[in-house]
Amino acid sequence: QVQLVESGGRLVQAGGSLRLSCAASGLTFRSYSMGWFRQAPTKEREFVAGISWTGSITYNDDSVKGRFTISRDNAKNTVYLQMNSLKPEDTAVYYCAASSRTVVIPDTMGYWGQGTQVTVSS
Repeated sequence: QVQLVESGGRLVQAGGSLRLSCAASGLTFRSYSMGWFRQAPTKEREFVAGISWTGSITYNDDSVKGRFTISRDNAKNTVYLQMNSLKPEDTAVYYCAASSRTVVIPDTMGYWGQGTQVTVSS
């Protein structure tokens, strides 16, 4: 019954901002590390940001370029991705995922959401 539900994706103009949310249920949220990934058609899934259950944060520096911020609210069982200064190349389906491990990497994520579409127009 584990479920991850992303929300917040939409069409936005370049330079705009979005905050993505991922609501988790069916797991002990505070014991799980959470990550954000993205994938565009014909491209490989790309790591964006992760936050461990201990609070340690990592980013894909080449992708986010200091524009994105990941955070979590354990009281709400929710992880967020604040995205500022959006660019057309940020267009992708954004997925959140959960892992019982400390290090957030794609192959260790046990649960995945359905994704939310982010489209950035130029």
